[in-house]
Amino acid sequence: AIRNEGKRKAVEELLAAACAAKPVLLLVEDVQWAEAPVLADLAHLARALFEYRTVLVMTSRVDGDPLDAAWRTTARGVELTTIDLPPLREKEATEMAAAFVDTQSEFAAACVARAEGNPMFLEQLLRSAEEATAGKVPGSVQSSVLARMDMLDARDRKALQTASVIGQRFNLELLRHLLGDDNFSCVPLIEHYLVQPEGEEYLFGHSLIRDGAYASLLKPNRRDLHERAAKWFKERDPILHAEHLARAESPLAPGAYLEAAQGQAGDFRFETAQKLCEDGLALEPEPQTRCYLLCLQGDVLRYLGDNETSIAAFRSALDCAAGDRDRCRAWLGVAGGMRVLDRYDEALDALAQAEKATATEADPADVARIHFDRGNIYFPMGNIEGCLEEHEAARKYSRAAGSAEDEARALGGLGDAYYQRGRMVTANKHFGDCIKLCREHGFVRIEVANLYMRGYTRYYNLDIAGGWEDCRAAADMAQRIGQHRAEIVARMGGCMLLDAGDPKAGKEELDAGLAVARRIGARRFEAWFLASLAKAAFMEGRRDEAVTLVTEAIAISRETGLTFVGPMCLGILALVTEDPTVRREALGEGERILAEECVSHNYLFFYSDAMVACAGTGESANILRYADALEEHFRAEPLRWSDYYVRWGRALAAFGAGEGGEKNLGDLRQLRQQAEDLGVAAALPALDAALGESPARAPLGVAE
Repeated sequence: AIRNEGKRKAVEELLAAACAAKPVLLLVEDVQWAEAPVLADLAHLARALFEYRTVLVMTSRVDGDPLDAAWRTTARGVELTTIDLPPLREKEATEMAAAFVDTQSEFAAACVARAEGNPMFLEQLLRSAEEATAGKVPGSVQSSVLARMDMLDARDRKALQTASVIGQRFNLELLRHLLGDDNFSCVPLIEHYLVQPEGEEYLFGHSLIRDGAYASLLKPNRRDLHERAAKWFKERDPILHAEHLARAESPLAPGAYLEAAQGQAGDFRFETAQKLCEDGLALEPEPQTRCYLLCLQGDVLRYLGDNETSIAAFRSALDCAAGDRDRCRAWLGVAGGMRVLDRYDEALDALAQAEKATATEADPADVARIHFDRGNIYFPMGNIEGCLEEHEAARKYSRAAGSAEDEARALGGLGDAYYQRGRMVTANKHFGDCIKLCREHGFVRIEVANLYMRGYTRYYNLDIAGGWEDCRAAADMAQRIGQHRAEIVARMGGCMLLDAGDPKAGKEELDAGLAVARRIGARRFEAWFLASLAKAAFMEGRRDEAVTLVTEAIAISRETGLTFVGPMCLGILALVTEDPTVRREALGEGERILAEECVSHNYLFFYSDAMVACAGTGESANILRYADALEEHFRAEPLRWSDYYVRWGRALAAFGAGEGGEKNLGDLRQLRQQAEDLGVAAALPALDAALGESPARAPLGVAE
């Protein structure tokens, strides 16, 4: 989608430049053959033309005219005039015939009558004048083309038929290769108006000429030519290689489609890869190739955000799996789709089936993937020990397999595991090692999935600018390659902009991420976005909206599991509500959830927001209690975040308790200066209130 949008923008800019000099006519012929993406491009182009001195003319057959109501809706606001071209009247047909023959002749009259107003047929009849002098007027377009071909010598006739196998447009080098004639020239075909030069290639004068020549080939000859063309394209164009094998009815065609689809998926061209998988499956391949095509299709569909259909493809692959390795791969695909949809129990069941399939022929790479995926599922479930154990196992098996790619995944998984334990400094190191390995080997998808995590660990160490830089880069990269889940988590970094004091920029980033999360059905991430948007609304003075947003976030969190962002959401509710009962209940529930195993960011967000909420209501004892709890949770590996907010809370609690002596005021001033230096604008309002200073200046440069 991003690539297509870039193409459209480029065309519009070229058009604007051309129209600055003079009016422009754009002509697109035969749109009845256009596929959906091209039709969408034309609709967007039509809308863009509204601003310029341009007319767009499109031709189409009446049968199958694609410019229907849906197309017109896409091109809304554009003035569209339709001109239906009826058959030529006899007078008009006679005028056309005058350019070729004497219109007084019986031959001309016979051609005009036989063509019945079809200008293309009339032209073909008139160009067969030599053959017609024997008293024969072809009875159809097909027979007219055949009559024209009969006028060629054997060499040129064979060349025309061979060119028709290549397609409407053909390359002379390939044509000579298929003919086995390095000296062949297209001049005779051009002189007979059958083909015309088109840059460095040649184009049939009309699609029906190509169709007629193609139909004149005997089936065995046609298959042989397609097979030879397939060999020509094997190293040049995998897609054309597969298509020619399919037309040759070769049993190798499904495997060729698989290879072409793998290449397109590797280049992040997922829509094309999906179409190639469909074409390969339509050929009814043997079971193992079918299994591989379905598994690849499942992967591609997940990258495109269609998780339900992806799961269905992997389940279909199970039905034709030839062995345990194939079954393992299919179950891994099912588990991957379930994980994205937050259906963790089903995902774990699928991984158990994958593990069962490795019992007889275990491949270390497969085992590494099973442990890696299970660790990823334990992460949002709050299973801290399980997450670490699984990713340690994933690293061990990836090294046994000698797979740098699986090792990079495992390093990222270990980063996640230490993140979950609150060991953010150690997590940051693992994420850094993972990214370094990815960049050495070009593992772009793995890099993008870990770059934003490095950003979060930097953020929690109060390197807000660096954290946002990583998240923004990861979001851009994920959007370019169509990795929706990575884009979602990267855009969750919009919360960093809130801490930096820029709710407007934060809201834009969070809104963009929320749209993607809703589009692919990632509900647990939706809760994070809504809660963060609630904080943005609160910062901009829209308290009622903030309460509504965070209440919805809590409801989703209860549905998907409170251990992922439940306490974070409850802390924000305590911060934004004016109802003391709601505040007290939210804080109480948040503490109870934190007493269980939770993902570690909850401890940072909840205790910090709880302290801010209590500072606003003068609850000094509770501020101290939350500061102590924050310090204790991160005692094993202190962070700048925990260290700063612990000191911040204790200094404000002391001030609120009436200990506003010179030492306390000095601490508050020092904390304020540190907030300025670190870019922690969210910490400033309470400090300013205590110090009696003006509100904090907005954004501290992080948004830029």
